[in-house]
Amino acid sequence: MKQYLLLIGFALIVASPLVAQISPSGAAPKGHPNPSGSGWKPLFTSDLSDAGFPKGVWSMDDGGVLTATADKAIWTAIPYDDFVLDLLFKTADGTNSGVVVHASDTTNWIPNSVEIQIADDYAKKWADSPTNWQCGAFFGHQAASKQRLVKKPDEWNRYTITCQGKMIYVVLNNQLVNTIDLSKFTSAKTNPDGSAVPEWLSKAPADLPLHGYIGLQGKHAGAPIYFRNLKIKAL
Repeated sequence: MKQYLLLIGFALIVASPLVAQISPSGAAPKGHPNPSGSGWKPLFTSDLSDAGFPKGVWSMDDGGVLTATADKAIWTAIPYDDFVLDLLFKTADGTNSGVVVHASDTTNWIPNSVEIQIADDYAKKWADSPTNWQCGAFFGHQAASKQRLVKKPDEWNRYTITCQGKMIYVVLNNQLVNTIDLSKFTSAKTNPDGSAVPEWLSKAPADLPLHGYIGLQGKHAGAPIYFRNLKIKAL
């Protein structure tokens, strides 16, 4: 019995670094959190006075719906480390947008951040694109585990994005659709699955800082995007 217990203890010691690498909190999220609890706050104030964006591009209406008139991102005033971000989004016909995390340079954010893709996967242009360009994907790098879980245009969807160290978890409409280990993405040209990285993503994700701003992509590809109920909790 003593030898048996010692073997179990040894196995736990060996396995514990792997568990920590997979999920610093001990378990990947299985669904959406309750964003009304302690530690949660709005990502932006209703007047957007704590947000960074070109004047006149982004606005929030009386119902709390945030949208943009041009392809310019909106950014948090402060950078974040580990956090949980919970929000609702609605696409239009042909929408291509995204939630941007770990942005160390908001002026040149595309190669200096991680984008969790939002797209109208029912539009032919995006339906025919690589799966790592579709909704729930780590854009250009890793597809969601399920496609077309996003609802059709004009219906509200829910996203929860959890960033903990090198791990990012994406929950879309109450299903975990992406578990991203940034440490595996060591190349700026080839993804771990062998697929090619878009040339404009010129930095290896494994090398990106984990301290950065959070942003939302604006009216990209000529189609609008709508957000509401944006809440964040620092971890």
